[in-house]
Amino acid sequence: MVEKGYNYVIVGGGLAGASAVEGIRERDKEGSILLVGSERQLPYHRPPLSKKLWFGKKKVGEIFVYEEEFYARNGVDLELGALVTSVDIDRKTILDDTGRQVHFDKLLLATGGVPRRLDIPGGDLDGISYYRYLEDYLVMRSEVSEGKSAVVVGGGFIGSEMAAALSFNKIAVTMVYPEPYIVARIFPQSLGRAIQQHYIDRGITILHDDLPIAFQKRADKFVTQTKGGAEVESDILVVGAGILPDINLAERAGLDVANGVMVNDRLQTSHPDIYAAGDNANFPYAVLGQRMRIEHWDNALNQGRLAGANMAGADEPYTYMPYFYSDLFEFGYEAVGDIDPRLETFAAWKKENDTGVIYYLKEGRVRGVMLCNVWEKLDAARELIRKGERMSKEDLVGAIRRLAPSERQFVVVKPRCQV
Repeated sequence: MVEKGYNYVIVGGGLAGASAVEGIRERDKEGSILLVGSERQLPYHRPPLSKKLWFGKKKVGEIFVYEEEFYARNGVDLELGALVTSVDIDRKTILDDTGRQVHFDKLLLATGGVPRRLDIPGGDLDGISYYRYLEDYLVMRSEVSEGKSAVVVGGGFIGSEMAAALSFNKIAVTMVYPEPYIVARIFPQSLGRAIQQHYIDRGITILHDDLPIAFQKRADKFVTQTKGGAEVESDILVVGAGILPDINLAERAGLDVANGVMVNDRLQTSHPDIYAAGDNANFPYAVLGQRMRIEHWDNALNQGRLAGANMAGADEPYTYMPYFYSDLFEFGYEAVGDIDPRLETFAAWKKENDTGVIYYLKEGRVRGVMLCNVWEKLDAARELIRKGERMSKEDLVGAIRRLAPSERQFVVVKPRCQV
């Protein structure tokens, strides 16, 4: 039995779901809205969980997308700590784990992603942190104290950031990952190896080209056994093995899925009244001319907002170019476009492997730009990608500076090494 109907139902209590409220209210001030989230907390920003919270630059109360009164002020019914178990696309209803059935006129699936779990002996031991949620931060923060030890599995975004965060908090950290160097999915080899050496210089033990094959518990310690024959004891065990898009609802409802929920440029799924946005959405990246699924904060923010606006009748294409960023000790970067080290790369450094710009190219055209310890240049980087012009390496030296002459300048020189 359908208990209630809403003009707009949002499934997912993360950034994309919360941002959709803003998008809806830009076009429709009166329509009824229900936001259902599986976590008990209000929607929050995820990046501080592995960044600013650990470095004392944010407090937990400062990471929420909106305060509770925002939802009340905008007429949003919140159903937190609830799990939607099914979507009936013919009857246009959702069913949650309490048996409540709700009708929708428009539905947004902003279900994000779930941590990839390791299918190895001991991979489901109590106390292993498949780090992603605010609750994970709160638990780990209570366990961290100077002199303890941690094993961090994974050398990507979460692994690299959590290793830095724990090391900063005086934890003895060992990293284990199968790639030859840190953040290999996006860093060219020379940069990745330089950052990896910086981690080693900080006292972090690196087991690269290796992976865990089993976890055990001995007394109050975790024991990580690796394929390379290492056996490492630790007080804390963090697994940052990436995420999988949460497509269960969409798939069981019969919507098109393939590495995410397939959407068009309006963020509509294969059902015109159902939308998807954020980490779970596989969308056409207009400027690059290819489909992508992007697991980053800026994309969730902007896709969620536009999905909400389009649910309310905006009918606008998603042409935004989202960026992402990270901070690894003193090395910070922002990047936009297709950041794939399998592309040709060219680095214009002011200080090698520290300050400068890395260009990712295909057939001489810039597809992505990484700004390393260089700030306020994202719009110039986007413009360079949009132009899509063939450029020589000589053309690329200083290209960002030339496109943003009014901004604070930095000097680049032709690099001594190329990858």
